[in-house]
Amino acid sequence: MRETFVTTAAEVLADPRTTIVLADISAAAFAPAAARYPGRVVNVGIREQLMVGVAGGLALTGQRPIVHSYAPFLVERAYEQIKLDLDHQGVGAVLVSVGASHDRAAAGRTHLAPADVALIDTLNGWTVHVPGHPDEVPALLRDAVCGQGSAYLRLSTQTNARAYPEAGELRVVRDAGPGTPLLVAVGPLLDAALAAVADRPVTVAYTHRPRPFDTAGLRALAGTEVILVEPYLAGTSARVVGAALADKPHRLHALGVGRSDLRRYGTSEDHDRWHGLDAAGLRRSVDAFLTPAGAAA
Repeated sequence: MRETFVTTAAEVLADPRTTIVLADISAAAFAPAAARYPGRVVNVGIREQLMVGVAGGLALTGQRPIVHSYAPFLVERAYEQIKLDLDHQGVGAVLVSVGASHDRAAAGRTHLAPADVALIDTLNGWTVHVPGHPDEVPALLRDAVCGQGSAYLRLSTQTNARAYPEAGELRVVRDAGPGTPLLVAVGPLLDAALAAVADRPVTVAYTHRPRPFDTAGLRALAGTEVILVEPYLAGTSARVVGAALADKPHRLHALGVGRSDLRRYGTSEDHDRWHGLDAAGLRRSVDAFLTPAGAAA
C-alpha cells in the first residue's frame, strides 16, 4: 500500500493545488517527485506538529496538502495541530499514515497506534479510509484529494486477497440469507473474518470507509445480531452502529485491538493473535457471542 500511495501521490502532484508535506518519513521515496515539482514536496524534518501546521497554512491559501507519516507521529503526536490548524480553521487536508495498529511492532510502542481512528473520530466531518488491498489505494487517494473536507487514509502492510475499489458503502461479500447474523469487516481484516465464519450462517459485509459509515446499508442488512470487526481500537465504530440501529432491537459485538498495553514486541501477526484478530481468535469470539447462554453446558 505504501508504494502504491507514493506512486499515486506523485501523479497527483500534476495538479498545482497539491503539495506533499513530510517529516522525514518517506522523504527518499518522494525524492523523484520533489525534483520534478520543486517546492511542492516539503520536508520539515522530524517535526510532526510543524508538518501539520504547515499543511494548515497551505490549506488556508487554497492548497490541498497531503500530509504523510507513521500513524502515531501523524495522528497522536500532532493531534493538537490537527484539531486547531485544520479542524478549528475550517480547512481541509488529506492525512495518509503507514504503520496502522501494529505493523511495525518490532519497533516498540512508539510505533503502535491502534487509537488513531478513534482520535480522528473526535473531530467533526472527517472521512476515514481503511483500504484492505493496495489496489484500493489510488482511487481513495484521488477522491480524497479532489474533495473539500479533511480525510484520513490509513495504510497497512496487511492486505486481503482481493480488492474492492468501489465506493465505501457496505458490500456483501458473503450472503447467508435473511435473518442471519451480520458481520461487518473493515479494511484488511476481511479475509480473517471470512475464514472465521466460513462454516457458520453469517452474512459478511465489507467496507474500506468507516467514516462516514454506511448507516443506510447497515440498517438494510442488520438483523438482531451484529458483529463489528475493525483493525484498530475495539469499539471505535460502536457508537455509530448503535445510533444507526437505536430503534431496532439488536445485540452488538465489537471486535478490534484491545485497550491493554501488551508490553511486547513480536510481529504484526503476533499482535493479531494476541488481540484475537486472527481467524482463530475471531472464531472464538463469534462462537461465544452467537452461542445461546447455557448451550455450551
